[in-house]
Amino acid sequence: MSIQKPKGTQDLLPGEIEKWQYVEAKARELCKRFNYREIRTPIFENTELFQRGVGETTDIVEKEMYTFEAKGDRNKPLSFSLRPEGTAGVVRAYVENKIYGEPDISKLFYIGPMFRYEQPQAGRYRQFHQFGIEAFGSVDPSIDAEVIALGYTFYSELGIQNVTVDINSVGTPACRDIYKQKLKEFFTPVKDQLCSDCQSRFDRNPMRILDCKKDQKLGEGAPTILEYLDEECTVHFAAVQEHLRAMNIPFQINPRLVRGLDYYTHTAFEYKAAGIGAIDTIGGGGRYNGLVGQIAGGNNDQPGVGLGLGLERTLLILQAQNVELPSEKLLDVYLIGLGEAAEKEVTKQLQLLRLAGVKAEKDYLGRKIKAQMKSADRYKATFVAILGDDELSRGEITVKSMANGEQQTMLLEQLVTGMLEKI
Repeated sequence: MSIQKPKGTQDLLPGEIEKWQYVEAKARELCKRFNYREIRTPIFENTELFQRGVGETTDIVEKEMYTFEAKGDRNKPLSFSLRPEGTAGVVRAYVENKIYGEPDISKLFYIGPMFRYEQPQAGRYRQFHQFGIEAFGSVDPSIDAEVIALGYTFYSELGIQNVTVDINSVGTPACRDIYKQKLKEFFTPVKDQLCSDCQSRFDRNPMRILDCKKDQKLGEGAPTILEYLDEECTVHFAAVQEHLRAMNIPFQINPRLVRGLDYYTHTAFEYKAAGIGAIDTIGGGGRYNGLVGQIAGGNNDQPGVGLGLGLERTLLILQAQNVELPSEKLLDVYLIGLGEAAEKEVTKQLQLLRLAGVKAEKDYLGRKIKAQMKSADRYKATFVAILGDDELSRGEITVKSMANGEQQTMLLEQLVTGMLEKI
Protein backbone atom coordinates (compact mmCIF):
# COMPACT_ATOMS: atom_id res chain seq x y z
CA MET A 1 0.00 0.00 0.00
CA SER A 2 1.35 3.44 -0.92
CA ILE A 3 1.88 6.14 1.71
CA GLN A 4 -0.86 8.78 1.74
CA LYS A 5 -1.12 12.27 3.20
CA PRO A 6 -2.07 12.57 6.89
CA LYS A 7 -5.74 12.87 7.76
CA GLY A 8 -6.94 16.47 7.75
CA THR A 9 -4.30 17.73 5.32
CA GLN A 10 -4.38 18.41 1.60
CA ASP A 11 -2.04 18.62 -1.38
CA LEU A 12 -2.24 21.91 -3.24
CA LEU A 13 -1.51 21.01 -6.85
CA PRO A 14 -0.74 23.00 -10.01
CA GLY A 15 -4.03 24.27 -11.40
CA GLU A 16 -5.31 24.90 -7.86
CA ILE A 17 -2.28 26.59 -6.33
CA GLU A 18 -2.66 29.53 -8.71
CA LYS A 19 -5.90 30.43 -6.91
CA TRP A 20 -4.03 30.40 -3.59
CA GLN A 21 -1.32 32.59 -5.05
CA TYR A 22 -3.91 35.08 -6.26
CA VAL A 23 -5.65 35.24 -2.86
CA GLU A 24 -2.33 35.59 -1.03
CA ALA A 25 -1.22 38.30 -3.47
CA LYS A 26 -4.46 40.19 -2.76
CA ALA A 27 -3.74 39.97 0.98
CA ARG A 28 -0.20 41.29 0.54
CA GLU A 29 -1.26 44.09 -1.78
CA LEU A 30 -4.03 45.14 0.59
CA CYS A 31 -1.64 45.20 3.54
CA LYS A 32 0.66 47.53 1.61
CA ARG A 33 -2.24 49.94 1.11
CA PHE A 34 -3.11 49.79 4.82
CA ASN A 35 0.59 50.06 5.81
CA TYR A 36 1.01 46.63 7.43
CA ARG A 37 4.44 44.96 7.20
CA GLU A 38 5.03 41.22 6.97
CA ILE A 39 6.37 39.14 9.87
CA ARG A 40 7.25 35.42 9.83
CA THR A 41 7.43 33.46 13.07
CA PRO A 42 8.31 29.79 13.81
CA ILE A 43 5.76 27.10 13.04
CA PHE A 44 6.32 25.68 16.54
CA GLU A 45 6.70 27.55 19.83
CA ASN A 46 7.04 26.74 23.52
CA THR A 47 3.74 25.23 24.66
CA GLU A 48 3.61 27.70 27.54
CA LEU A 49 3.22 30.54 25.04
CA PHE A 50 -0.18 29.23 23.93
CA GLN A 51 -1.23 28.24 27.46
CA ARG A 52 -0.46 31.75 28.66
CA GLY A 53 -1.65 33.59 25.55
CA VAL A 54 -4.58 31.65 24.06
CA GLY A 55 -5.96 30.50 27.43
CA GLU A 56 -5.90 27.18 29.27
CA THR A 57 -9.70 26.90 29.28
CA THR A 58 -10.03 27.11 25.50
CA ASP A 59 -10.71 24.09 23.33
CA ILE A 60 -7.58 24.96 21.38
CA VAL A 61 -5.26 24.45 24.36
CA GLU A 62 -7.26 21.71 26.08
CA LYS A 63 -7.91 19.49 23.06
CA GLU A 64 -6.55 20.68 19.75
CA MET A 65 -2.81 21.39 20.00
CA TYR A 66 -0.13 19.15 18.53
CA THR A 67 2.39 19.03 21.39
CA PHE A 68 5.69 17.18 21.56
CA GLU A 69 8.72 17.00 23.80
CA ALA A 70 12.28 17.80 22.74
CA LYS A 71 15.61 17.69 24.53
CA GLY A 72 16.55 20.85 26.36
CA ASP A 73 19.63 21.83 28.31
CA ARG A 74 21.15 18.84 30.18
CA ASN A 75 18.57 16.54 28.60
CA LYS A 76 15.68 18.28 30.36
CA PRO A 77 12.63 17.80 28.12
CA LEU A 78 11.04 20.94 26.67
CA SER A 79 7.43 21.06 25.56
CA PHE A 80 6.76 22.53 22.13
CA SER A 81 3.51 22.86 20.17
CA LEU A 82 2.75 23.48 16.52
CA ARG A 83 1.13 26.89 16.36
CA PRO A 84 -2.70 26.62 16.49
CA GLU A 85 -3.14 30.34 15.68
CA GLY A 86 -0.97 33.30 14.72
CA THR A 87 -1.42 36.04 17.30
CA ALA A 88 0.49 34.53 20.22
CA GLY A 89 3.62 33.97 18.13
CA VAL A 90 3.50 37.48 16.69
CA VAL A 91 3.11 38.95 20.19
CA ARG A 92 6.06 36.87 21.41
CA ALA A 93 8.19 38.15 18.50
CA TYR A 94 6.99 41.71 19.16
CA VAL A 95 8.13 41.47 22.80
CA GLU A 96 11.33 39.47 22.27
CA ASN A 97 12.60 41.76 19.51
CA LYS A 98 11.50 44.92 21.36
CA ILE A 99 9.46 46.16 18.43
CA TYR A 100 7.47 48.13 21.01
CA GLY A 101 10.43 50.53 21.14
CA GLU A 102 9.50 52.00 17.77
CA PRO A 103 8.04 55.54 17.94
CA ASP A 104 4.95 54.69 15.84
CA ILE A 105 2.38 51.96 16.34
CA SER A 106 3.42 48.58 14.91
CA LYS A 107 1.23 47.16 12.14
CA LEU A 108 2.17 43.61 11.10
CA PHE A 109 0.71 40.85 8.93
CA TYR A 110 1.41 37.15 8.41
CA ILE A 111 0.37 34.36 6.06
CA GLY A 112 1.08 30.74 6.89
CA PRO A 113 0.00 27.30 8.12
CA MET A 114 -1.57 26.61 11.52
CA PHE A 115 -2.31 23.25 13.15
CA ARG A 116 -5.23 21.98 15.22
CA TYR A 117 -6.35 18.45 16.01
CA GLU A 118 -9.96 18.66 14.86
CA GLN A 119 -12.41 16.37 13.12
CA PRO A 120 -11.89 17.24 9.43
CA GLN A 121 -14.86 18.52 7.43
CA ALA A 122 -15.50 21.01 4.66
CA GLY A 123 -13.50 24.13 5.45
CA ARG A 124 -11.82 22.59 8.51
CA TYR A 125 -8.43 20.90 8.30
CA ARG A 126 -5.79 19.84 10.79
CA GLN A 127 -3.29 21.86 8.83
CA PHE A 128 -4.90 25.06 7.65
CA HIS A 129 -3.72 28.47 6.53
CA GLN A 130 -4.40 31.92 7.92
CA PHE A 131 -3.91 35.46 6.78
CA GLY A 132 -3.72 37.67 9.84
CA ILE A 133 -2.89 41.22 10.88
CA GLU A 134 -1.91 42.66 14.27
CA ALA A 135 -1.71 46.34 15.29
CA PHE A 136 0.10 47.22 18.54
CA GLY A 137 0.41 50.41 20.55
CA SER A 138 -2.94 52.20 20.29
CA VAL A 139 -6.22 52.11 22.23
CA ASP A 140 -7.92 54.33 19.63
CA PRO A 141 -11.20 52.67 18.55
CA SER A 142 -10.49 53.79 14.98
CA ILE A 143 -7.74 51.14 14.72
CA ASP A 144 -10.30 48.48 15.75
CA ALA A 145 -12.49 49.71 12.90
CA GLU A 146 -9.54 49.76 10.50
CA VAL A 147 -8.74 46.11 11.24
CA ILE A 148 -12.39 45.13 10.67
CA ALA A 149 -12.44 47.21 7.46
CA LEU A 150 -9.30 45.54 6.09
CA GLY A 151 -10.82 42.08 6.47
CA TYR A 152 -14.11 43.16 4.90
CA THR A 153 -12.24 44.82 2.01
CA PHE A 154 -10.24 41.63 1.46
CA TYR A 155 -13.39 39.57 0.96
CA SER A 156 -15.08 42.30 -1.07
CA GLU A 157 -12.20 42.80 -3.50
CA LEU A 158 -11.94 39.05 -4.07
CA GLY A 159 -15.56 39.20 -5.24
CA ILE A 160 -17.23 37.38 -2.33
CA GLN A 161 -20.85 38.43 -1.89
CA ASN A 162 -23.11 38.66 1.17
CA VAL A 163 -20.36 38.77 3.81
CA THR A 164 -21.78 39.88 7.16
CA VAL A 165 -19.78 41.38 10.02
CA ASP A 166 -20.87 40.51 13.56
CA ILE A 167 -19.40 42.70 16.31
CA ASN A 168 -19.60 42.69 20.08
CA SER A 169 -17.74 44.04 23.09
CA VAL A 170 -16.40 41.51 25.58
CA GLY A 171 -15.43 44.32 27.95
CA THR A 172 -12.47 44.31 30.31
CA PRO A 173 -11.51 41.69 32.92
CA ALA A 174 -13.34 43.78 35.54
CA CYS A 175 -16.54 43.79 33.48
CA ARG A 176 -16.21 40.10 32.76
CA ASP A 177 -15.78 39.19 36.44
CA ILE A 178 -19.23 40.62 37.15
CA TYR A 179 -20.67 39.09 33.99
CA LYS A 180 -19.24 35.65 34.71
CA GLN A 181 -20.91 35.65 38.11
CA LYS A 182 -24.24 36.50 36.47
CA LEU A 183 -23.72 33.67 33.97
CA LYS A 184 -23.00 31.20 36.77
CA GLU A 185 -26.21 32.25 38.48
CA PHE A 186 -28.08 31.74 35.19
CA PHE A 187 -26.60 28.31 34.44
CA THR A 188 -26.68 26.93 38.02
CA PRO A 189 -30.23 25.48 37.70
CA VAL A 190 -29.22 23.56 34.53
CA LYS A 191 -25.60 22.83 35.40
CA ASP A 192 -26.19 19.08 35.47
CA GLN A 193 -27.62 19.24 31.94
CA LEU A 194 -24.51 20.91 30.48
CA CYS A 195 -22.06 18.82 28.47
CA SER A 196 -18.94 17.63 30.27
CA ASP A 197 -16.82 20.36 28.70
CA CYS A 198 -19.17 23.11 29.83
CA GLN A 199 -19.45 21.68 33.33
CA SER A 200 -15.69 22.02 33.50
CA ARG A 201 -15.89 25.58 32.17
CA PHE A 202 -18.62 26.55 34.64
CA ASP A 203 -16.18 27.60 37.35
CA ARG A 204 -13.13 28.44 35.25
CA ASN A 205 -14.72 30.47 32.43
CA PRO A 206 -18.52 30.31 32.05
CA MET A 207 -18.37 32.61 29.00
CA ARG A 208 -17.03 29.60 27.07
CA ILE A 209 -20.44 27.95 27.59
CA LEU A 210 -21.95 30.52 25.22
CA ASP A 211 -19.47 29.33 22.57
CA CYS A 212 -20.57 25.69 22.86
CA LYS A 213 -22.67 24.27 20.01
CA LYS A 214 -24.07 21.45 22.18
CA ASP A 215 -25.54 23.71 24.86
CA GLN A 216 -26.94 26.52 22.70
CA LYS A 217 -30.54 25.86 23.79
CA LEU A 218 -29.60 25.88 27.47
CA GLY A 219 -27.99 29.27 26.89
CA GLU A 220 -31.12 30.87 25.43
CA GLY A 221 -32.12 33.84 27.52
CA ALA A 222 -28.73 34.13 29.20
CA PRO A 223 -27.65 37.66 30.15
CA THR A 224 -25.36 39.41 27.65
CA ILE A 225 -22.04 41.07 28.31
CA LEU A 226 -23.42 44.35 26.93
CA GLU A 227 -25.59 44.65 30.04
CA TYR A 228 -22.48 44.78 32.24
CA LEU A 229 -20.08 47.01 30.35
CA ASP A 230 -18.62 49.93 32.29
CA GLU A 231 -18.59 53.47 30.89
CA GLU A 232 -15.14 53.12 29.28
CA CYS A 233 -16.14 49.95 27.42
CA THR A 234 -19.49 51.40 26.37
CA VAL A 235 -17.86 54.54 24.96
CA HIS A 236 -15.19 52.51 23.16
CA PHE A 237 -17.74 50.17 21.57
CA ALA A 238 -19.92 53.08 20.44
CA ALA A 239 -16.89 54.78 18.86
CA VAL A 240 -15.95 51.61 16.94
CA GLN A 241 -19.44 51.57 15.48
CA GLU A 242 -19.19 55.23 14.50
CA HIS A 243 -15.92 54.64 12.66
CA LEU A 244 -17.36 51.60 10.84
CA ARG A 245 -20.33 53.67 9.67
CA ALA A 246 -17.96 56.41 8.48
CA MET A 247 -16.13 53.82 6.37
CA ASN A 248 -19.39 52.30 5.05
CA ILE A 249 -18.57 48.90 6.55
CA PRO A 250 -21.89 47.08 7.19
CA PHE A 251 -22.16 45.34 10.56
CA GLN A 252 -24.60 43.94 13.09
CA ILE A 253 -24.26 43.65 16.86
CA ASN A 254 -24.23 40.07 18.11
CA PRO A 255 -24.28 40.16 21.95
CA ARG A 256 -23.59 36.40 22.17
CA LEU A 257 -20.34 36.64 20.25
CA VAL A 258 -17.46 35.78 22.61
CA ARG A 259 -14.91 34.17 20.23
CA GLY A 260 -12.93 31.05 21.12
CA LEU A 261 -9.87 32.72 22.64
CA ASP A 262 -9.46 34.06 26.16
CA TYR A 263 -7.26 37.04 25.38
CA TYR A 264 -9.91 39.33 23.85
CA THR A 265 -10.93 42.62 25.49
CA HIS A 266 -13.34 45.27 24.23
CA THR A 267 -14.02 44.62 20.52
CA ALA A 268 -14.67 41.13 19.15
CA PHE A 269 -15.87 40.44 15.62
CA GLU A 270 -16.49 37.70 13.06
CA TYR A 271 -17.06 37.55 9.31
CA LYS A 272 -19.76 35.16 8.15
CA ALA A 273 -20.76 33.82 4.73
CA ALA A 274 -22.90 30.85 3.75
CA GLY A 275 -21.64 28.18 1.40
CA ILE A 276 -19.47 25.66 3.28
CA GLY A 277 -21.95 23.41 5.05
CA ALA A 278 -22.56 23.94 8.74
CA ILE A 279 -19.64 26.35 9.03
CA ASP A 280 -20.44 29.99 8.31
CA THR A 281 -17.62 31.79 10.14
CA ILE A 282 -14.80 32.53 7.70
CA GLY A 283 -12.67 34.81 9.87
CA GLY A 284 -12.62 37.01 12.94
CA GLY A 285 -10.61 38.80 15.54
CA GLY A 286 -10.68 41.47 18.20
CA ARG A 287 -8.80 43.66 20.63
CA TYR A 288 -6.46 42.10 23.20
CA ASN A 289 -5.23 44.73 25.64
CA GLY A 290 -3.14 42.96 28.28
CA LEU A 291 -1.95 40.06 26.12
CA VAL A 292 1.43 41.63 25.37
CA GLY A 293 2.13 42.13 29.07
CA GLN A 294 0.89 38.62 29.87
CA ILE A 295 3.28 37.05 27.36
CA ALA A 296 6.06 39.42 28.42
CA GLY A 297 5.73 38.29 32.03
CA GLY A 298 4.03 41.46 33.21
CA ASN A 299 6.42 43.90 31.50
CA ASN A 300 6.14 46.28 28.56
CA ASP A 301 2.41 45.84 28.10
CA GLN A 302 0.98 47.36 24.92
CA PRO A 303 -2.59 47.40 23.60
CA GLY A 304 -3.28 45.35 20.48
CA VAL A 305 -5.97 44.42 17.98
CA GLY A 306 -5.96 41.95 15.11
CA LEU A 307 -7.72 39.40 12.94
CA GLY A 308 -7.22 35.97 11.40
CA LEU A 309 -8.86 34.87 8.15
CA GLY A 310 -8.97 31.24 7.02
CA LEU A 311 -7.69 30.85 3.46
CA GLU A 312 -9.25 27.40 2.92
CA ARG A 313 -12.65 28.80 3.84
CA THR A 314 -12.07 31.84 1.65
CA LEU A 315 -11.38 29.63 -1.35
CA LEU A 316 -14.38 27.40 -0.61
CA ILE A 317 -16.66 30.44 -0.50
CA LEU A 318 -15.22 31.68 -3.79
CA GLN A 319 -15.96 28.28 -5.32
CA ALA A 320 -19.46 28.09 -3.83
CA GLN A 321 -20.29 31.55 -5.21
CA ASN A 322 -18.79 30.69 -8.62
CA VAL A 323 -16.35 33.58 -8.43
CA GLU A 324 -13.87 33.34 -11.31
CA LEU A 325 -10.46 34.53 -10.22
CA PRO A 326 -8.26 36.11 -12.89
CA SER A 327 -6.08 33.37 -14.34
CA GLU A 328 -2.47 34.12 -15.16
CA LYS A 329 -1.28 32.80 -18.53
CA LEU A 330 1.18 29.97 -18.08
CA LEU A 331 3.50 30.74 -21.01
CA ASP A 332 4.32 33.63 -23.31
CA VAL A 333 6.15 31.49 -25.86
CA TYR A 334 6.88 27.83 -26.53
CA LEU A 335 10.07 27.20 -28.52
CA ILE A 336 10.36 24.34 -31.00
CA GLY A 337 13.69 23.29 -32.49
CA LEU A 338 13.77 21.11 -35.61
CA GLY A 339 17.19 19.58 -36.06
CA GLU A 340 20.21 19.14 -33.82
CA ALA A 341 21.77 22.56 -34.43
CA ALA A 342 18.39 24.31 -34.14
CA GLU A 343 17.71 22.52 -30.85
CA LYS A 344 20.97 23.83 -29.38
CA GLU A 345 20.07 27.37 -30.44
CA VAL A 346 16.60 26.97 -28.91
CA THR A 347 18.25 26.15 -25.56
CA LYS A 348 20.29 29.36 -25.83
CA GLN A 349 17.27 31.50 -26.80
CA LEU A 350 15.17 29.93 -24.04
CA GLN A 351 17.62 31.15 -21.40
CA LEU A 352 17.86 34.63 -22.98
CA LEU A 353 14.07 34.95 -23.02
CA ARG A 354 13.72 33.85 -19.39
CA LEU A 355 16.43 36.26 -18.26
CA ALA A 356 14.52 39.06 -19.99
CA GLY A 357 11.35 38.21 -18.04
CA VAL A 358 9.54 36.19 -20.73
CA LYS A 359 7.74 33.02 -19.61
CA ALA A 360 9.13 30.41 -22.00
CA GLU A 361 9.33 26.63 -22.37
CA LYS A 362 10.54 23.93 -24.78
CA ASP A 363 10.18 20.19 -25.33
CA TYR A 364 12.39 17.79 -23.37
CA LEU A 365 11.00 14.49 -24.66
CA GLY A 366 12.23 14.50 -28.26
CA ARG A 367 8.70 14.63 -29.68
CA LYS A 368 7.60 15.46 -33.22
CA ILE A 369 6.39 18.97 -34.07
CA LYS A 370 2.70 17.97 -33.91
CA ALA A 371 3.08 16.69 -30.33
CA GLN A 372 5.03 19.80 -29.38
CA MET A 373 2.27 22.05 -30.74
CA LYS A 374 -0.23 20.17 -28.60
CA SER A 375 2.03 20.69 -25.60
CA ALA A 376 2.15 24.44 -26.34
CA ASP A 377 -1.64 24.47 -26.42
CA ARG A 378 -1.88 22.67 -23.05
CA TYR A 379 0.44 25.28 -21.56
CA LYS A 380 -1.82 27.99 -23.02
CA ALA A 381 1.19 29.58 -24.72
CA THR A 382 0.46 32.87 -26.45
CA PHE A 383 3.05 32.24 -29.16
CA VAL A 384 5.05 29.37 -30.62
CA ALA A 385 8.51 30.09 -32.03
CA ILE A 386 9.70 27.48 -34.54
CA LEU A 387 13.33 27.18 -35.54
CA GLY A 388 14.61 24.76 -38.18
CA ASP A 389 18.17 24.31 -39.43
CA ASP A 390 17.37 26.26 -42.62
CA GLU A 391 15.99 29.21 -40.61
CA LEU A 392 19.02 28.99 -38.35
CA SER A 393 21.37 29.29 -41.33
CA ARG A 394 19.57 32.50 -42.31
CA GLY A 395 19.49 33.82 -38.75
CA GLU A 396 15.69 33.82 -38.69
CA ILE A 397 12.88 32.25 -36.65
CA THR A 398 9.14 31.83 -37.28
CA VAL A 399 6.75 33.13 -34.62
CA LYS A 400 3.12 31.94 -34.66
CA SER A 401 0.17 33.33 -32.70
CA MET A 402 -1.80 30.56 -31.01
CA ALA A 403 -4.92 32.72 -30.96
CA ASN A 404 -5.35 33.36 -34.70
CA GLY A 405 -2.60 31.33 -36.41
CA GLU A 406 -0.87 34.39 -37.88
CA GLN A 407 2.82 33.85 -38.54
CA GLN A 408 5.75 36.20 -39.01
CA THR A 409 9.44 35.78 -39.51
CA MET A 410 11.86 37.78 -37.37
CA LEU A 411 15.60 37.92 -37.02
CA LEU A 412 16.84 35.44 -34.44
CA GLU A 413 18.90 38.13 -32.74
CA GLN A 414 15.72 40.18 -32.31
CA LEU A 415 13.60 37.37 -30.79
CA VAL A 416 13.89 38.62 -27.22
CA THR A 417 13.04 42.25 -28.02
CA GLY A 418 10.32 41.11 -30.41
CA MET A 419 8.66 38.92 -27.78
CA LEU A 420 8.88 41.68 -25.15
CA GLU A 421 6.98 43.96 -27.54
CA LYS A 422 4.28 41.34 -28.15
CA ILE A 423 3.51 40.14 -24.62
